[in-house]
Amino acid sequence: MTTITIDNKEYEFESLSDKAKAQLSSLQFVDGELARLQAKASVLQTARMAYSKALQDELNPMGSGDTIQF
Repeated sequence: MTTITIDNKEYEFESLSDKAKAQLSSLQFVDGELARLQAKASVLQTARMAYSKALQDELNPMGSGDTIQF
């Protein structure tokens, strides 16, 4: 039997009501989507930093040390 832990309490999955199983499924879906979006945000932030650095390098080819603030 599969046991799940919710709020530090263990439950037998098979003993949950259909509504509880549906809520658990929805919660797992939302958690997965949040993780996916957080990973995507990290990738986009990394790309933003790279574009910002490339723009700074283009605007200051001699490396004057000035930085651009967005």
